[in-house]
Amino acid sequence: MSVPESSRARWLGAAWLSSAMVLSGCGATISGHPVAGEAATVQAHVAIGLEELLPEQALFPAGYVVVVLPPEAAAQAAGDLNGIARGSAVYPDGCAPPEQRFGPDQTAIAVGTDDEARATITVELARTRQQLSALREQLAGCTELRVNQAGAITTVATQLDPAPPVDADDSIALRRTVIPDLGGAKLTQSMQTLLGQVGDVRITVTYMTFGAPKPDTAALNELFTATVLRVRER
Repeated sequence: MSVPESSRARWLGAAWLSSAMVLSGCGATISGHPVAGEAATVQAHVAIGLEELLPEQALFPAGYVVVVLPPEAAAQAAGDLNGIARGSAVYPDGCAPPEQRFGPDQTAIAVGTDDEARATITVELARTRQQLSALREQLAGCTELRVNQAGAITTVATQLDPAPPVDADDSIALRRTVIPDLGGAKLTQSMQTLLGQVGDVRITVTYMTFGAPKPDTAALNELFTATVLRVRER
């Protein structure tokens, strides 16, 4: 199955990150054991607006051109970053990501694109009352998913890594691949993600490529640390 180039650029113009729209899918239940768990809700509130907290161009690694997404495009991008587009069916049951709110001061996303490296680094800031530990518990029990969006099937595999040392209330590191049933290796989406939480702001920084190039972990770590510090100090 071929994917039109226009679809791949839907929410990022010329940037090919949006070819991640291909991530979708569902099918038979496979490995992954959702873990139910309730964590205390977050009480601390970061008063600064999320768009003000996004890192500007100067904080991104050299070579990346940065775009701040409007709310509707941010909603599309959020699904691309975890491999589960809005409205998708997810198996096993209980492994769908928590409901996320979009709109002014609910989710803000900035995407940096390096056309030469065919890579993007995306910073997502989201308001949440959920402790990050609840997400960690869910991810640990949902390591492999089948996702169905309007009949397009993908497998989403997630591996937790040691948490990054950062000045946040909590942090998570993970690697994820999104493999479409149709389309071949060139459409396999590879991501390395660092998450942190400061009060009610969840910070997610993701390095994304298609195929299997080596991720720029230094650039990812530097931008994540700088963004967490920016949120913490405001």
